[in-house]
Amino acid sequence: MLELAKRNQLAAWIIGAVLLCILPFVVQMAGNAWVRIIDIALLYVLLALGLNIVVGYAGLLDLGYVAFYAVGAYMLGLLASSQLPDHFPAIAAAFPDGLHVPWWAVIPLGALVAGAAGVLLGAPTLKLRGDYLAIVTLGFGEIVRVFLNNLDAPVNITNGPKGITGIDEITILGTSLGKTGHWFGLEWPKVTNYYFLLLVLVVISVIICYRLERSRIGRAWMAIREDEIAAKAMGINTRNMKLLAFGMGATLGGVSGVMFGAFQGFISPESFSLPESVMIVAMVVLGGIGHLPGVIVGALLLAALPEVLRYVAGPLQQWSDGRLDASILRQLLIALAMIGIMLARPRGLWPSPEHGKQAPTPAPPKTRDDPSVPQPVGPNVSEVTNESHPSGTRHA
Repeated sequence: MLELAKRNQLAAWIIGAVLLCILPFVVQMAGNAWVRIIDIALLYVLLALGLNIVVGYAGLLDLGYVAFYAVGAYMLGLLASSQLPDHFPAIAAAFPDGLHVPWWAVIPLGALVAGAAGVLLGAPTLKLRGDYLAIVTLGFGEIVRVFLNNLDAPVNITNGPKGITGIDEITILGTSLGKTGHWFGLEWPKVTNYYFLLLVLVVISVIICYRLERSRIGRAWMAIREDEIAAKAMGINTRNMKLLAFGMGATLGGVSGVMFGAFQGFISPESFSLPESVMIVAMVVLGGIGHLPGVIVGALLLAALPEVLRYVAGPLQQWSDGRLDASILRQLLIALAMIGIMLARPRGLWPSPEHGKQAPTPAPPKTRDDPSVPQPVGPNVSEVTNESHPSGTRHA
């Protein structure tokens, strides 16, 4: 029976993998714009998985997570574009053909810098929790955005609000993902190429998060989330565990930022504002805090919902003779959908089966009157039947 269950599970995984592989080719029949929506949704899944480490596992409310997203994006923008050679003659002289660091080198570098930024944020906030931690992280996110917005003078590093353009496309085995190709008799546009790369990164991130959740580190995070004082009393180094949570979550944020910069080809500080952080937190909460399938569902839903509602807000605007603005109406519909989901599912669309459950009530102690409790044996009572014996002796 167990072997049959394993075979069924393996068959389900194979069918799911096949469906994910053919999905972009089916969707692109309706237009590449729909495949692009799926790409953006996968990008948000990466972000939500990273934030779930901080919020879902360790219980640390982080409203400045978009700062690590920005660090990764600007790392690629500075190392894979003409921004630095155009404004620094020394760099232009050292790299006459331009600064074009390959993406496979920028991804670990962006993850490393973002992880260091996460530890830098976590160090002064170790004693904070709840609302106070949220305010501090919110301020950190805004500080990063303001810096990126103003580092164009006196020395132009980020190009300020104008952003960085001309970021290199990702190239794999000499093939640029930004160009349309034809393989296996199928057309592979840019959005389809990036779909498979993002899908691979999401699968790797899910495996990492799954292993972390079931590891000693993951159990320590969850102990801190439930009761930090009790966790510290049990010998858990809460300081190091919190810093590790901030660093690991920020690492995935940095990887997401690198992929965002490569996919868009343009980055600016406007892409890393506070509403982005709030939306990522909403994805984790709406899907189910601390539960990987729920986080993925929440990210896919909230990333795709605004784009899908464009096709609903337009007809409603026409129906009202233009009195309703389509963008405002779309935001209203998104808010109503989120409120409805949270009212119907307070713990999220797919909550963790363990998190949030009430501890079992201990059974009352048994008394001597309870028939299940063995009674003391007298001198003329059998130990086996607990009945009197006419001879006055006891059965052996």
